[in-house]
Amino acid sequence: MKPSLDSRLLSYVLAAAVSALPSFAASHAAPEPPDAPQPTGPSVNLSYVDRKVKPGDDFWEYANGEWIKRTPIPADRNATFPGMALVEQTDKRVADLITEAAKQGATADSKSRKIADLYNSFMDEAGVEAKGLKPLQPKLRAIADIRDKRELARALGKTLRADVDGLNNTNFHTENLFGLWVAPGFNDSEHYTAYLMQGGLQLPDREYYLSDSASMRDIRSKYQVHIAAMLKLAGFSETEARAARIVELEHAIAEKHISLADDNDIHKANNTWEASDFAAKAPGLDWPEYLHAAGLSQQKSFIVWQPTAFAGEAALVASTPLETWKDWMAFHLIEAHPAGLPKAFSDEAFAFYGKTLSGTLEQRVRWKRGVDLVNAYLGDDVGQLYVQRYFPPEVKAQVQVMVANIVAAFRKRIDGLAWMDAATKAEAQAKLDTLYVGVGYGESWHDYSNYEVKADDLYGNLWRGDLAEYQRQLAQLGKPIDRKEWSMTPQTINAVNLPLQNALNFPAAILQPPYFDPQAPAAANYGATGATIGHEISHTFDSEGAAFDSKGRVRNWWTPDDAAHFQASISRLATQYDAYRPFPDLALNGRQTLGENIADVAGVAAAYDAYKASLAGQPAPVQGGFSGDQQFFIAYAQSWADKSRDAALRQQVLTDTHSPGQYRALTVRNIDSWYAAFDVQAGEKLYLSPGERVRIW
Repeated sequence: MKPSLDSRLLSYVLAAAVSALPSFAASHAAPEPPDAPQPTGPSVNLSYVDRKVKPGDDFWEYANGEWIKRTPIPADRNATFPGMALVEQTDKRVADLITEAAKQGATADSKSRKIADLYNSFMDEAGVEAKGLKPLQPKLRAIADIRDKRELARALGKTLRADVDGLNNTNFHTENLFGLWVAPGFNDSEHYTAYLMQGGLQLPDREYYLSDSASMRDIRSKYQVHIAAMLKLAGFSETEARAARIVELEHAIAEKHISLADDNDIHKANNTWEASDFAAKAPGLDWPEYLHAAGLSQQKSFIVWQPTAFAGEAALVASTPLETWKDWMAFHLIEAHPAGLPKAFSDEAFAFYGKTLSGTLEQRVRWKRGVDLVNAYLGDDVGQLYVQRYFPPEVKAQVQVMVANIVAAFRKRIDGLAWMDAATKAEAQAKLDTLYVGVGYGESWHDYSNYEVKADDLYGNLWRGDLAEYQRQLAQLGKPIDRKEWSMTPQTINAVNLPLQNALNFPAAILQPPYFDPQAPAAANYGATGATIGHEISHTFDSEGAAFDSKGRVRNWWTPDDAAHFQASISRLATQYDAYRPFPDLALNGRQTLGENIADVAGVAAAYDAYKASLAGQPAPVQGGFSGDQQFFIAYAQSWADKSRDAALRQQVLTDTHSPGQYRALTVRNIDSWYAAFDVQAGEKLYLSPGERVRIW
C-alpha cells in the first residue's frame, strides 16, 4: 500500500506535472513573480451557498452552487477550486525564497546556492535552446548501440528509478519497464525493503490503451501522432512506422497490467520473490543483468506487487523485436525531460499532455514551473526556509489540539462498536496508540548533498536529480525504518497517510485559509481541516489499512465474524459509489475508490464527534442563520468545491483511487447528524433510510 494522498489537489498536481514539461518564453532573465491573490477565511463561505437547491437533493451543489456559477477555470489549468488562491500564494512565497537565495550569490550557503542554481538553470531558456540535442544525443547513441537482449536488459536496469509519488502507480519515470519503491516491508516492518512495480506505460493508465470508447480511441490516435512528432524532432526517420510499433508494444504491456481495483488489494500485492526466483517466475528478461545494472544485485529479496504483470512484461522482452524495444526506449527517454530540451519538444509535449489529455488551454508562466521544479528536486531545502517564515508555532499547537480531539473521538467510536469483538477492538486501539501524526513539517530533513546542480545544465540537473533520489532510496534498503520520516514537503498543499509507518503528514501549507483559519469558528475548521485529519486517520482502518497491525505488518488481527461484518459494510459503500455517473458513458468504480470512500465516511463522523466535544457543552455561534452543525457540514462540502475540464475529470475517474470532489461531498448521506441538521426527509434525492446508511467505524 503506497502512500494514500488526499486528492483535494490532485487535478492541480496533474496540471502542474504536465505544465512543468514545456518552456515557452525567450528571455534569459527570471521575472519577478507578481503578488498573488490572498486566500480568505473563514472556511464557511456563505456566498458560495445556492439556497435554491435543497440540501437533501444535491448537497455539493447547495454548498457550492453560487461559486460554481461565477468561477471560470483559468486557461492554464485543467481544474480550479477555492484553494487556488492558496496555491498561488504558496507559489509566490516559494518564488520569493528562491529569489532571495539567488540574490545572495557567492555569499550564499551551499543549500541556498543549489536552490538558486537549479531555478536559474530552468529560467535560462536561451541556454537550453543553444545546447539543442547535445544533452540527449549520448543517451540516444547508447540505446542505438544495444546489440542483443542481454544488453537491452542492462540498459533497462540502468534507467530504473524510484517511485516517490504514491499517486496510484502513475508512471513518472516511464523510461523503464518497472518501478522501484523503497518502504518498510510488509512482513518485516522494522526495515526498508524493495518493492518492484509494474511500469512502462506513458499514458495515465491501462484503460487508455484497452478501452474501446470513442474518447479513448481518439486519444490513442493522437498519442501515436505525438510519438511520431517527438521522434522526428530528435532526428529519427520513418517516425510513423516507429510510432505505430511503440503504441502496439505499449498496448501489449497494458494488457499485462492489473487494474487499479486489484492493485489496491494488499494480499494480492504481498509476493516475496528471491532474486533467484525471477528467471523461473518471469522468464524472458535477463534478470541478473537487469538487477546488476539497477544497483540491486546485492538485494536478496523483493516484494513484487503485480506478479502477473512482471511475468507478462518479461515475456514481451523476449517476444518483441529488439529494434522495437530500442525505439520504445528512445521515445521514453525523450519524453522523460522535454523541459531540458529545445522549445519545440516542450511545445509538442504540452500540446498532447496539457491540451489533449487534460484539456488545459494555456501553459503556466515559466517562473511558476520553475517553482514546481525546485520543489520537486530540492523540496526539503526550500521547506526549511518556508517554515521558518510562514508557519507560526501557535498554528501548529492549535492543529495538534484538533488532532488529539479527533484521535480521542476515534477511540470512543471504536469502544462503542456493538459488532466488534473485544480482541479486535484492542488491536484497533493499539494502532491508535502507535500512530504518528506529523503537523507542519518533519523532525528531520532530506540530505541533497549527493545531488550535483549546475546553473547552466538544466537537462543534466533533471537527470542527476532523478538519479540522486534513486541512490538515496537504494541506500535505505535493509536499514531500520524511521517511522517519523516525511514523504511531503512543508510547502505541499495536501495530506498523506503512510500505512507502513502508521503515520500521517499534514504539511504547513495546507494549514491555512480556506482550509484552516486560527480565527474561524470551530465548526468551520473541524468541517474542513478536521475532516481531512479524520480522513487520514481513517486510512489506518480502511479496506487496505485494516490489513496492517500496529507495527505496520501485514497481519490478520480480525476475528472471522468482525471481518465478515466489515466486508459486508464496505461492499455496500462500494455499491453506493458505483451508482454515481459523471458522464453518460462513464461511472465511478466503487471498488477502485473504496479505501478513500471509507476514510471519508469515518473521517467526517469522527471530526463531527470531535467538533461537538470541542464545544464543551456550550452552544455554537450562529453564522448567517446557520447553526454550528450546519456550518460543519457546509464547510466539509465546500472543502471539495471544484470545477474540472471534461478531459481531466475523465482521467481522474479512470486513474484515481479518490472519487471526484462532488461525490466526496455526498459522503454526508451516511451521517445521521447531517439529516438532523438540514431536516432531510424521505423522497429527497440523497435520502437513505437509517438501514441503508453505511456505518463502518
